[in-house]
Amino acid sequence: MDESISLLEYRIQGMDCPACAATIEKSLVKMPGIKTIQVNYSTAKMQISADEDITSSLIKNQVEKLGFKAESLDRNEKSQTFTIEGMDCGACAVTLEKHMKNVPTVEEVRVNFSTGKMHIAHELSVEAIAKEVANAGFEAVLSTGRNNEVPVNKKGASTTTISGILLALGFFGSFNGVTPSLITMLYAASILIGGYKPARSAYYAIKSRSLDMNVLMISAAIGAALIGEWFEGATVVWLFALGAALQNKSIERTRESIRGLMNLAPQEAWVKTGQNLSHKPVETIQIGDIIVIKPGEKIPLDGEVIAGSSTVNQAPITGESLPIDKNIQDIVYAGTVNESGSLEVKVTKLVKDTAIARIIHLVEEAQEQKAPTEAFIDRFAKIYTPIVFMMAIIVMVIPPLVGWGSWGEWLYKGLELLVVACPCALVISTPVAIVSAIGNAARNGILIKGGTFLETAGALNAIAFDKTGTLTEGKPKVSTIYTVNGTEEELLTIARTIEEHSQHPIASAIVTYASERGIAPLAGENFTALAGKGAKANILGVDHFAGNPKLFQELNVPLEGMESRIQSLQGEGNTLVIVGTHSKVFGIIAVSDTIRKATARALKEIKDVGVEQVVMLTGDNEGTAKKIGSQAGVDRVFAELMPEDKVQAVKQLQSEGKIVAMVGDGINDAPALATADLGIAMGGAGTDTAMETADIVLMADNLEKLPHTVKLSRKALSIIKQNIWFSLLTKLAALILIFTGDLTLWMAVMSDTGAAILVILNSMRLLQLKN
Repeated sequence: MDESISLLEYRIQGMDCPACAATIEKSLVKMPGIKTIQVNYSTAKMQISADEDITSSLIKNQVEKLGFKAESLDRNEKSQTFTIEGMDCGACAVTLEKHMKNVPTVEEVRVNFSTGKMHIAHELSVEAIAKEVANAGFEAVLSTGRNNEVPVNKKGASTTTISGILLALGFFGSFNGVTPSLITMLYAASILIGGYKPARSAYYAIKSRSLDMNVLMISAAIGAALIGEWFEGATVVWLFALGAALQNKSIERTRESIRGLMNLAPQEAWVKTGQNLSHKPVETIQIGDIIVIKPGEKIPLDGEVIAGSSTVNQAPITGESLPIDKNIQDIVYAGTVNESGSLEVKVTKLVKDTAIARIIHLVEEAQEQKAPTEAFIDRFAKIYTPIVFMMAIIVMVIPPLVGWGSWGEWLYKGLELLVVACPCALVISTPVAIVSAIGNAARNGILIKGGTFLETAGALNAIAFDKTGTLTEGKPKVSTIYTVNGTEEELLTIARTIEEHSQHPIASAIVTYASERGIAPLAGENFTALAGKGAKANILGVDHFAGNPKLFQELNVPLEGMESRIQSLQGEGNTLVIVGTHSKVFGIIAVSDTIRKATARALKEIKDVGVEQVVMLTGDNEGTAKKIGSQAGVDRVFAELMPEDKVQAVKQLQSEGKIVAMVGDGINDAPALATADLGIAMGGAGTDTAMETADIVLMADNLEKLPHTVKLSRKALSIIKQNIWFSLLTKLAALILIFTGDLTLWMAVMSDTGAAILVILNSMRLLQLKN
């Protein structure tokens, strides 16, 4: 490729249909310098090849003009991720983002309060970025992708502690005959030391035209000092600093829910070259290298077993409680534990592309996606804070001007309003709960792609399951053979010849059954799949068919004398493959699929957590479908469905007022997964497609984690509602107490920071929710 051409990748927010993707493509392709563009609606990603002089900001501006938002996914050397310490509310993230955007050579910056991350594209040194972040009142820690991150800046003695000591000395000194001037000096020193950091942050917030908690608190403290309430001012500063410290400590625990995953995979591996073993960093290992994993060691990279056998604990990736046997040709994943035998593994994924790396990346992206509730609250907070701030100014000025009281009295009430004006607890109420829930899910082998999908999962009242490979093992076996014309061997020979060119599980079962009996295929040609019916091939100059009874009815091939046998076999739960030509039938091969051991238990648990209706979708005949449905415990069965019929079945459930999830393998069921309100894919650890396209991915290939997913989502919605109501009622109570004269400045601070801490602690309960 021409070196002067740049490849750029973006995530697009705001697309609600494929037509949006087409609109973006048509608009951007007209821009000078754009060579090619591809927008994928399903994955919400845009890939562009363009001249080097086309900047990311030009592309983003054009996308924004169309009503969408583009976020760069470019991982070039100018892009870095920092962990930001010291943010105690969403307004802090806004202030820092605005400040960093004004720094020369910073091309792009995005700060997320929930995850405590700053993504920045720049041409400065790490130290220069850290200094700018420090100027805004926070600390920057360069994120290396592992748990060995080292703070760039380190603080000495706690200013909060010193401020508290000075406040206490002044308070107790006032009862022991200490001169008022000395007490005032102690309070002033407490304000200066404890308020230095928030004052600096407030300065940059005002400079960035933000109205955050630091601005409001410092205004209240200065106002209290001006009217002679030095004790109140010092108490405000100290309580605010203490509350911020407790909030930071609490919220860090929620952020650690994902950082713990980063240390699962070892940083070095034993590499085999000839007969020699050498210890190498995983970053230097290439695809195709042979690594050796000894008993008890963690597997460092994804790969295929080429020698040895063992049991492997895959719980870190899939959440499965029992170890899995691994033999030659089996796939193993980085971060899992080799429990017994020694394994030689051929590396199939680089360190940045392993399943655990993709999980961490997708979960961090998910935690940064705003849920509808969170987005609404952010919009509400942007209106609420300026309104209450203006109310505070009015309260300070208007009543004393018209003679309704003294200036001191109304200034004090106005200062209380300033403190109440920042809706910290309300803004925190949703994102902290979502981060906690997504973190809990990731540790249990469940990948939830964002807060939107978490909220949808919590509101589900119907779940539709694909049968084959989801409710059943997906490995059908031949159960009965019934011949009409010719021998059983002739029947199997023709059936194997036709089915050998099909990938369908039923075809594979017939081929396996025939090959185990030493029956070889004939020479055939013109192999054709007949969607939803079967397959055909030309054998010895004659068209032969293998398919369901419906196919032979359409071919007008007489099935006299076979109807009762067909009904009997179908009633026993078999799927039937009839083999014949345009003129006669050779016989019937009955194939049956066994239900998964965990299916009935999982579906019962799903109903126990509040899902009203469990539905099965299948292409099988009515008899087979009803038998499997009865064994699984589903409420409703849709049988004899073509692939497009599954979409209609999902739409029918939606038309009945249901919020529907579709559970499938993420590939064959893609249309139905996309149509449902929520697409859930199974076995994501082994399928890149499932991890990319589904809204929720169960990393293990079983249903045992689905009840926990629904339970966790419902609990998250419940906690979010609790947080919102608690935050609003606390603010309302504080506003009422201001005008009854019962609220003090320190009580106002306590109501704000205290509510925020309680909201965080309430959200953290989601981290402990058991499977």
